[in-house]
Amino acid sequence: MRITSESFEHGQRLSAEYAAGQRTADGVGFAANRNPQLRWDDVPDGTKSFALLVIDPDVPTVAEMVGKEGVEIPVDQPRTEFFHWAMVDIPADVREIAAGAYSDGVVPRGKAAPDGPAGSRQGLNSYTGWFAGDASMAGDWRGYDGPFPPPNDLRLHRYFFRLFALDVERLDVPDRFEGTDVLRAVQGHVLAEAAVYGTYSLHPGVTG
Repeated sequence: MRITSESFEHGQRLSAEYAAGQRTADGVGFAANRNPQLRWDDVPDGTKSFALLVIDPDVPTVAEMVGKEGVEIPVDQPRTEFFHWAMVDIPADVREIAAGAYSDGVVPRGKAAPDGPAGSRQGLNSYTGWFAGDASMAGDWRGYDGPFPPPNDLRLHRYFFRLFALDVERLDVPDRFEGTDVLRAVQGHVLAEAAVYGTYSLHPGVTG
C-alpha cells in the first residue's frame, strides 16, 4: 500500500496553509489549518476499512519551556508524541481525501462534529489536552488540527500521516477515542500500513 500527497513532498516542509500556526509580523498566530490532500493505492485484498493517524513525534517534554521568552528548547530534549488527527472506520472504497475537505480554519474549543468520509468517526486530537487549562480554548478538539510547534524549539518537527488497512469495518475504540486508542485497537487487524511525512517549524532559525 502507498500513500501520497499533492499538498507536500515526502520529507519536505509543509506549507502554512496546512498548519494551525504560522509566523506573523507580531510573532506567531493561527494559520489556515486546512487538512492536506491525501491519496492511497495498492490496497490489499480483504480490506474492510482504513484508520488514519497524524502524529508529531518531536514534541518537547518540558512544557514550562514552551514559548518562554529568552529560552530555546534544545534539540536533544526528550520528546513525546502529539496526535493531530485520529480517524477510523473510513470505508474500504475511499482512496482520497481532498485538501481542506475536513478542516479549514482554527475553531476555538475545537470542531464539535467535523466532516469526514461517510461512516467514518473522528477522534480527539492532542490539542484537547494542551488547551485544557485555557478557558477561551478548552474543549473537545476533534478531527484534523495542524502543526503549531513551539516557536522557540530548535528541533525541526516531523508530521507522519499513517494509514492502516484493516480487516474490520468498525474499529473497537471508545466514543471519545484518541490516537493511542487507535494504536491499541488496530493490533491484530492491520493488513497493510503506509506513511508519508512532512516537516514544519516556527523557529526563524530552523530550516528544512
